[in-house]
Amino acid sequence: MKKNAENEETTQKSPVAAEKEPTPAETRGADVPAQEATAAQDPDAQGAVEDQAKAAASADATRISELTARIGELEKLNATIQDQYLRKAADFDNYRKRMIKEKQDAVDYANTNLLVDLVQVLDDFDRAIASTPASDAASASNAFADGVSMIRKQLGGLLESKYGLAYYEVKGVPFDPTIHEALGSVPSADVKEPTVAEECVKGYKLKDRVIRVAKVIVHMPAEPEKK
Repeated sequence: MKKNAENEETTQKSPVAAEKEPTPAETRGADVPAQEATAAQDPDAQGAVEDQAKAAASADATRISELTARIGELEKLNATIQDQYLRKAADFDNYRKRMIKEKQDAVDYANTNLLVDLVQVLDDFDRAIASTPASDAASASNAFADGVSMIRKQLGGLLESKYGLAYYEVKGVPFDPTIHEALGSVPSADVKEPTVAEECVKGYKLKDRVIRVAKVIVHMPAEPEKK
């Protein structure tokens, strides 16, 4: 009889125990609408929320402004570096070309000093040929002159073909102080500008460079007679 009574008491309590008790999370979730409702009803709380939103928006705007300014600075720096690079590249290219030209000039004009000395020998040959009389072709002096002339021709041809030495004609051309040295001048009514009248010492070039200027006598335009 006692056991049956206990079973009846357990049966009566089980419906109450079967009911699920709310969890703490559900309890907090239930409080959120209440807090929002309270904030909506409380002007101070709503103002605080709006202030926080404005502060966040202002911080974002400040950050965006800082990033924009930084991007502008980097773009300017990039443009400056690019300009410097282009200038350096152009300077290096000019330097490379100048070095190539100087190296080529050193090769082309390496024999300048030697040729300047040798043209004096050519001058001596020219004087010997000019001073030999040509009246008697069978005379020993004329034979000697022919030999000297042949040697001079061979030497001049060798220097011209192998080393680039070249004589330049000056008689009758306008006077140019860069390639002529005036030893004297003579008035002449036949010229309208200073003109080379006589060549005293020949001028020579090595390729395109004058290594010895021609020494000349110059015809100067005569002044008109006063009436």
